[in-house]
Amino acid sequence: MEGENFLRTYTLKCGVMGGVGFEIGNTSSPTETPLHISFSVEKSDAEAANTAKIQVWNLSGRNLGILDTGDCVAELKAGYGNRNALILVGNITHVATSMDNADRVTELEVVDGRAALRDTAVSVSFNGMVSCRDVYAYLAGQMGVAARFADGLEYPVLPGGFRFVGQARAALQKMAACCGHAWTMQNQILQVTRPGHPVTAMGYVLNSNTGLIGTPKRIVIGSSKENEKARTGWEVEYLLNGAIGVNDTVQLESRVASGYFRVHQVTMDGDNREGDWICTAQLLEIAA
Repeated sequence: MEGENFLRTYTLKCGVMGGVGFEIGNTSSPTETPLHISFSVEKSDAEAANTAKIQVWNLSGRNLGILDTGDCVAELKAGYGNRNALILVGNITHVATSMDNADRVTELEVVDGRAALRDTAVSVSFNGMVSCRDVYAYLAGQMGVAARFADGLEYPVLPGGFRFVGQARAALQKMAACCGHAWTMQNQILQVTRPGHPVTAMGYVLNSNTGLIGTPKRIVIGSSKENEKARTGWEVEYLLNGAIGVNDTVQLESRVASGYFRVHQVTMDGDNREGDWICTAQLLEIAA
């Protein structure tokens, strides 16, 4: 495993959707020397949007000009060699450039799904019988994002139709409460699941051979809702793997813990020149 994870590579795309943009990083070869970059990404299964901070050294004047146009989207992929995975895609909400000794460093703040959750107002009117899945799909379309539904979800049929005028976020909350579902935005994709359950039964094996670092730590997370039990699981560190996302299933194999768990939260930290290049995740027991 160590030999497969020594060549850190990345690509970063920034620009206005359907307009002018730029791409930097290992765009031609894993062995080329790209601009210095560091990033810190925080993702969770909450309804609030995921966030990230990205620092890039010595961007060209042209690329800085593109960032100044506003309404930019950033897409970051990172990994080892040719094995890059999507780390985050979202709206750039803040750009600041300053001097770092003789170099120029630009810091980007990125929010996943910010525009969709904040700006989308919907007027929904389904007459007659309608499946809740159709309503979810309509709301996702209005927000301009794709929808991903967990395996085995049940979708009530509303005999009197569905009507709503307001923010798409509030409509999603109303639908989830009606159906007993949970929702979150991950990499600009609306994800609908059962509370406490993964989005798919297929999982990633996580052990010392696939990147697990050190010993898992036992965790207990208190519930934010009444009549819900505290959730238990493990906090783990592993070599950067953007393919493991929130609500994915992980098969953990270690001396102190083993079994199948759901990813509740994950942070991804990387620097292609120095420091850490790791993920820290909270894995919770899958709800009964």
